[in-house]
Amino acid sequence: MMHRFAEATRFVQEADRILVLSHLSPDGDAIGSTLAVGQLLRSLGKQVTMVNDSMISDRFHFLPDVNHIFLPKQIAEKFHYVIALDCADEERMGSCRQLFVEGARVLNIDHHATNHGYGAVNLIVPTAAATVEILFDWFESMEVAWDQQLATYVYMGLLTDTGGFRYSNTTPKVLRQAAKLVEFGAPAHELADRVLESTTVAQLELLQRALATMQLSPSGKVAWMELTQGDYETDQDVEGIVNYARNIIGVDVGILFREIDSHTVKVSLRSRSIVDVGQLAKSLGGGGHARAAGCTIHRSLADAKKEVFASLEARWGV
Repeated sequence: MMHRFAEATRFVQEADRILVLSHLSPDGDAIGSTLAVGQLLRSLGKQVTMVNDSMISDRFHFLPDVNHIFLPKQIAEKFHYVIALDCADEERMGSCRQLFVEGARVLNIDHHATNHGYGAVNLIVPTAAATVEILFDWFESMEVAWDQQLATYVYMGLLTDTGGFRYSNTTPKVLRQAAKLVEFGAPAHELADRVLESTTVAQLELLQRALATMQLSPSGKVAWMELTQGDYETDQDVEGIVNYARNIIGVDVGILFREIDSHTVKVSLRSRSIVDVGQLAKSLGGGGHARAAGCTIHRSLADAKKEVFASLEARWGV
């Protein structure tokens, strides 16, 4: 592992103007990783541009420098050096790829098992709970001077990708890192309140509509909900809804089918123990982790549901 950290360190030492990005519809890990790496690079005297193809959710707007994560269309420059964070594949970068020069060198830092190593330098640790867990170890190898702001970014990534330290990826290592980050000044209770315990009226109304569509499979192992394109206005309001399906006692797989248009459906997948939804999503053109994954199916809502259910039945018998 140390040699891979050394490669990553050499990458940032040799680069100057660096583009930092994360995946579409960024979550706390993606945003925290972007901001943490941005701060690291600035401390090394590098010129940094942070981008994302999606608007940042309102729930993260309290973070320092989050307003310095730009949309690709706001950037005129193209970059020879890129750091991709929490991106399982290039498709997840969206239009950020338009900011690369041909032959751009990419440092790929990620924790998704489905990441095929598309970077010139790849720092991929599938056993990590979050990309920020990898960043923590990398920063430590560089003897980075921690401050409250940097600790806040990294702690937020751990907090969100472990579901508030409740998911099965909450290892002793994660908890040790979290404790150190609190010692460095990360406001643990404030982050939990703002990111995990706060909602809007619009989000509650959308949850109400989704719950009204809840259905259970005959086995009781699969629960699903659906939203049509007229049900919601932004991706922000959809966050976390799929968990309500998975949280039902006896259910192993929770699914949210979200219609984008008449021939495109986004599918969010969560599971407890039986079904590896990362493999399910991969078979459908998406990706993710064993317990949390997603994909986009270019079919009608009815046909997308049939395809997912057929895959669940054929491979896992649920």
